Amino acid sequence: MAEPATVINYPGGSTANRYVGLAFDTCTAPTVAQLTAWKSSPYKAIGTYIGGVNRGCAQPQLTASWVSTVTRMGWRLIPIYMGLQAPCSTRPNAQKISPSAPGTQGTSQATDAFNKARALGLLAGSAIYGDMEHYDANNTSCRDTVLRYLSAWTKELHRRGFLSGVYAHQDSGAKHLAAVFNSTVYARPDALWIARWDLSSSLINWPTVSNNFWTAGQRAKQYRGDHTETYGGVTMAIDNDRFDAPVGAVGFAYQVTTTASARTGPTTAYPVVATYSTGTTLQVSCQTYGTKVGTTTVWNKLINGLYVTDYYINTPSNTTYSAPIPGCSLPFQTTTAGLSRRAGPGTSYKVLGAMQNGALAWITCQTGGTKVGTTSVWNRLTDGTYVTDFYVATASNTTYTAPLRRC
Repeated sequence: MAEPATVINYPGGSTANRYVGLAFDTCTAPTVAQLTAWKSSPYKAIGTYIGGVNRGCAQPQLTASWVSTVTRMGWRLIPIYMGLQAPCSTRPNAQKISPSAPGTQGTSQATDAFNKARALGLLAGSAIYGDMEHYDANNTSCRDTVLRYLSAWTKELHRRGFLSGVYAHQDSGAKHLAAVFNSTVYARPDALWIARWDLSSSLINWPTVSNNFWTAGQRAKQYRGDHTETYGGVTMAIDNDRFDAPVGAVGFAYQVTTTASARTGPTTAYPVVATYSTGTTLQVSCQTYGTKVGTTTVWNKLINGLYVTDYYINTPSNTTYSAPIPGCSLPFQTTTAGLSRRAGPGTSYKVLGAMQNGALAWITCQTGGTKVGTTSVWNRLTDGTYVTDFYVATASNTTYTAPLRRC
């Protein structure tokens, strides 16, 4: 699939994580003790600068162990990469994009962001937000350089199985990305996080971005800038954010309670390809439903792409999903306006709503149904509705797309 909705090449074990709620970001990642105290706050996600030549703060806490610890506590991570800035950036002393090589640099910055994310234990399916600070919005050559850079950023992250996010000022980067939302020249990021310090956390009615753009779990807003807040007796300097957008995805460690079979899908009909003995620690990326085993129909998807029934894993529940493990889904952009969401996998099923062009179809599984265009594949979304795969930027317009499972 070409621009603007480029294909994301998810490897096995990928999962995406959609966070809805309040978040905060800080220059330096807080300590575990600070985040423990802040469990009493209204925030459940934290923006963290994972790398970039323009990152302004040291990150002594930021290790794979820290990521594992704080995500197990229930915190969602929002990875931020402070890469090269616009040639006409208003940020003092910024290292800037070369107007002669924005594509090459966008690709290399995305590669570095990918490497930094993987080193921290973030899984494919995570979103990484490229931080593009405010710049002169009236400089057309500078605007074009930024757009080419961000397009390359998006395409390279997609090639590596990650979602592309962009953090931008509402009056420059966000405005310009919105202006080319449907352009076939630029790859469109999956999520937009705007900076607008007006103290309103609303994710709609942004002055420079149409409500028809980035509509399905694709928006975030930084609505208040530098200030301090105190929870649990701990004071931190933060910015305030509201999210309904993809964030980081990680593996959660749990142990096998009884020898367990790992299968290629979440039912006992799938072949066994590995066996894990009692006491083995497994990394669970997400949970889904399948064949009932013992008291549960829940299955765990491992970071290697295999599935193990939850009945033999020491997650908190033996009957339903266990927080903080997310449900399994992978998002892909839609490619047409007014895509019908139906009650079942076919055109005879009732229409329950529609999706805008460029929305994210958060797919839990694929199944057969009425042929539309070149394909009979239909996607079941996280809300239980179905959309034809013909208008979704999955890897194929004729058959199923790995690693999405069958419904």
